[in-house]
Amino acid sequence: MTVEKPRQIAFEVLLEHSKGEEFAEDLLASALTNTRLNQADRGLAQELVFGVVRWQRLLDHLIDSRTGGRDQQPIVRILLRLGLYQLALLQRIPAHAAVHETVECAKSAGLGPVVGFINAFCRKASAELELIGRQISDLESSRPEVRWSHPDWLAGRWQARWGVLESTALMRWNNTPPAVFACVNRLKVTPLELEAMWQAEGVQFAPRSFPWCKPGDLYELQKHPSLTSMSSFAGGGFYIQDPSTLLAPLLMSPQPGEKVLDLCAAPGGKTVLMAQLMNNQGTLIAQDTHRARLEMIRQNCHRLGVTCVRVSTATTVTHPDLSMKFDRILIDAPCSNTGVMRRRVDLRWRITSEELDRLCAVQAELLAEAAPQLRPGGVVAYSTCSLEPEENGEQIRAFLKKNPAFTLLEEQSLFPPKHGVDGAYVAVLKHVALT
Repeated sequence: MTVEKPRQIAFEVLLEHSKGEEFAEDLLASALTNTRLNQADRGLAQELVFGVVRWQRLLDHLIDSRTGGRDQQPIVRILLRLGLYQLALLQRIPAHAAVHETVECAKSAGLGPVVGFINAFCRKASAELELIGRQISDLESSRPEVRWSHPDWLAGRWQARWGVLESTALMRWNNTPPAVFACVNRLKVTPLELEAMWQAEGVQFAPRSFPWCKPGDLYELQKHPSLTSMSSFAGGGFYIQDPSTLLAPLLMSPQPGEKVLDLCAAPGGKTVLMAQLMNNQGTLIAQDTHRARLEMIRQNCHRLGVTCVRVSTATTVTHPDLSMKFDRILIDAPCSNTGVMRRRVDLRWRITSEELDRLCAVQAELLAEAAPQLRPGGVVAYSTCSLEPEENGEQIRAFLKKNPAFTLLEEQSLFPPKHGVDGAYVAVLKHVALT
């Protein structure tokens, strides 16, 4: 990067993102690694990248309505989105600054005469913000999938399942910034000790409770310094985790001294909670095929004082790590992630019905492979962060039909607009003796 400006960085990231398969989050993190931007400018660069990707469909609709639907060069389309996002959706940016900086990005890209078109478009949009606001409001009832920037196929299947009101509420949720939740690490501190640390560090926080969580273990961090600068974080007093991800370990309820397998464990948030529930006593195998992500589990366990976890890349039951019979198995299955769409800005544009079919096959295979590894009387918890029935209840019904030695103990789903957390599904199955 030659220009240390957040909009220039955002523009370059968006341009690179349009060329390939890399995630916007990864591209942005790489771009910010060696910059000298202050925290506020880093935040603006992130807001611009994530906002433009997230609101892409609405922005394109507004652009097309003002340009007669004419095709634009990809680089020009990106600049129009960037300018319009600041003017019409971000709003806290002064109009003159949004127009000027967008034009400067166009000049830096060497667009020549096209710079004049981009300048004229942005200036006209800045003069029509009230009209644009009405246009957006009209889409709420006429085309909610455009208003909330989702693909037709995904909005259509949600509308067919839940109706227009609930599916629109979900799409609206997917465009809201997620809260930051902190889970107390009781292996190191009590809630009161952690609160005292946060007060000394200038953290603004509030206790939060949900029906599936133990009172006192969860806080919302409303304002805080960077995590890496906080001694309470570096010392392992807490870890960041959405409340929805606590559901599976808590329902599975691993006990001290047990043998537990955590399949597809990385990055390890559920692993850490299970270690706490086991009071660091027993054997907890955290298995994943991604070596780099397993390193994250090792680092988190070291920071949090977790000693009962052994990480493994083993994939066959002949490997020593997986050859034992387990008391409990957590299958945190790869899934479409439609329950966490607000956290993954690219996801709505990447997921397809074909990918959904592929993931369902992987999930069925994981269930089939885990079943023989469970001791009689043991428990397996199947978990996804998907909202799609094929990956959740239908997957479990198919498994139970093929495996009469298992019975369903409990099943819960979390729907983001209703429960106020990310979407999740958990089914707890027990291996029972056949008569």
